[in-house]
Amino acid sequence: MAPDPEEGGETVQEEATSPAEVEVQADPAPCEKVVELASEGESLKPGGGSTPAVAADSSSHEGLSLNYEEARALLGRLEFQKGNVEVALRVFDGIDLQAAIQQFQPSLSDKTPSKKGRTKSELPSSVSQNNPASLVLEAIYLKSLSLQKLGKSTEAANQCQSVLDSVESMFQNGTPDIEPKLQETVNKSVELLPEAWKYAGSYQEALASYRRALLSPWNLDDECRTRIQKRFVAFLLYGNVDWNPPSMTQQIEGTFVPKNNVEEAILLLMIILRNWYQGKTHWDPSVMEHLTYALSLCRELLILAKQLEEVLPGIYPRTERWSTLGLCYYAAGHKDDALNFLRKSLNKLENPNDILALSLAAKICSKECHLASEGVEYARRIIALAESQHLKSVGLHLLGRCLGKKSKVVSSDYQRSLLQTETLKSLTESFTLNRHNADLIFDMGVEYAEQRNMNSALRCAKEFIEATGGSVSKGWRLLALVLSAQQRFSEAEVAIDAALDETAKWDQGPLLRLKQTGPKLKVAQSSPMEAVEAYRTLLSLVQAQKNSSKPTKDLEVIDGSVSEFEIWQGLANLYSSLSYWRDAEICLQKARALKSYSATTLHAEGYMHQARKHTKDALAAYVNAFSTELEHVASKVAIGALLAKQGPRFLPAARCFLSDALRVEPTNRMAWLYLGKVHRSDGRITDAADCFQAAVMLEESDPVECFNSLS
Repeated sequence: MAPDPEEGGETVQEEATSPAEVEVQADPAPCEKVVELASEGESLKPGGGSTPAVAADSSSHEGLSLNYEEARALLGRLEFQKGNVEVALRVFDGIDLQAAIQQFQPSLSDKTPSKKGRTKSELPSSVSQNNPASLVLEAIYLKSLSLQKLGKSTEAANQCQSVLDSVESMFQNGTPDIEPKLQETVNKSVELLPEAWKYAGSYQEALASYRRALLSPWNLDDECRTRIQKRFVAFLLYGNVDWNPPSMTQQIEGTFVPKNNVEEAILLLMIILRNWYQGKTHWDPSVMEHLTYALSLCRELLILAKQLEEVLPGIYPRTERWSTLGLCYYAAGHKDDALNFLRKSLNKLENPNDILALSLAAKICSKECHLASEGVEYARRIIALAESQHLKSVGLHLLGRCLGKKSKVVSSDYQRSLLQTETLKSLTESFTLNRHNADLIFDMGVEYAEQRNMNSALRCAKEFIEATGGSVSKGWRLLALVLSAQQRFSEAEVAIDAALDETAKWDQGPLLRLKQTGPKLKVAQSSPMEAVEAYRTLLSLVQAQKNSSKPTKDLEVIDGSVSEFEIWQGLANLYSSLSYWRDAEICLQKARALKSYSATTLHAEGYMHQARKHTKDALAAYVNAFSTELEHVASKVAIGALLAKQGPRFLPAARCFLSDALRVEPTNRMAWLYLGKVHRSDGRITDAADCFQAAVMLEESDPVECFNSLS
């Protein structure tokens, strides 16, 4: 036959002289024929040798001849694809990986296809796309996958490790331009290795394998890398693994090094989100679920809110996004921002019947008097939508709290009395539906106490302490205040001491303040310096907690019960009562550094000026406190008392401030007392007598601290 000028004198017909090769070319399943010949020892020999029946040298791989390892690789793959895992495993066991590794590098470095032999398009697909490295490494990968399916995870991990160790040398001098089939095997092996170690129970090896997969230059595509990152995140967050930091060899100078498993998970999730923003990967809602959980563990809800706001429109339904943002901002202490998002979600054109959003909005409104009316509407919508007794109880509870706050800002005594009646009615109905809600019992106790029903308040305080096992300080405070209002001061002192023994140190700030601000309690008279030392102990604990945490973390509120601001404020009040003015001023400066505009701090400053006979400065401080918080009763009473001493022309202004204080807090004994003095100075003797009588009656049931401090 005439030579083909383009093929260097060799023709396709001349190459296909071997019977084995003819079978491979003609048979639609060439793998079976090739391996059949190999198993019979007719054309293939172990160790890479070939018989004369194979036309081309197996080491050149220019023809269709296959050595022993390649043939077993093809047969094993075929059996694996058929589902014969055990048969495939027996076939793969005959492959000598170490012997084949010696031939990998030349085949991998051969980038230029030979002109001899068939063109790539003419070769069977099962052979043409696989050089020896691809075939054997894929066989070892499939062997590890077979072992994994058979429950032999440790052996599977070791086999998979051998695949990666075999190709690692190729990546030491940069990422080589390897063929797609081999790259696919590398990707799959990198993914499989940590999973195999996990199933084997070797969690430290799994941790190291995940890091190796992400830090080594395996030339992984974006989707493969993202899958590994997401599995690693789930392993870090939910695997309950003993975490250890990355080794120094894996760390790059100047990079962020996580300190625990949660920080490492958050770092990976941030990388996944960045890649999604850049269009490198597809959106997966589970990423935000994992990030929500991780940031919640770290109490970094503002970061979570920022991430939610950066998610492109169309990913989340906007009402779902708004309600989630409301939860984030509420948990971070930004209640105004939270309420604004909830209002958007609960708009009548959006999702007005969202029970969760309604409950959170009503809860926020129940904390502020000026939002109480809005909270009443939310609570009533919850009751109307409730399909179970539990939800109805929640709605009635929130309704009672909102009505109680609303009663403090109405203008007439009749409206106040009506709202107080409705408050107790709602709380009682809620209690009949759910008798095991400790917070409901506490709120009922506070409401009874504010309405001076001390017997019922005392019963609720005892029930709350029993329900919580005495571990919550506010129950002991309620008990002590009720006992002090009943003039049972020695029992109130015992209750405070018991509370200090039963509660955690973080919860003792309000108790210590109660202990030192009640002049009727013996302990306050006998050992005020004990309270100073207790406050100092709390401060040392707060400082230790702050020093051990990130500087960006908000540490003002400790477990929702006492804050560093309250500690400094309490110390300032204590030093003022002892006339230690310099120490009191230092404590006030510390408090102002934490909260620049606080009516409580300004009122304490005014008290210091008044005690030192600096009347003008005291009045200015009280006015500033009133301007900062319009419903601050103590400042209104102090302003009215000072104005009453300035002469007859200031009496109308003093009466106005005192009357406004009584509108907010009708049971304020000092407001009634000073108002009586104003009426007496103004010549209204009958009105003065009524005010003095009210002050005397309230004194008989006046607690050492206002009940409003509990809510």
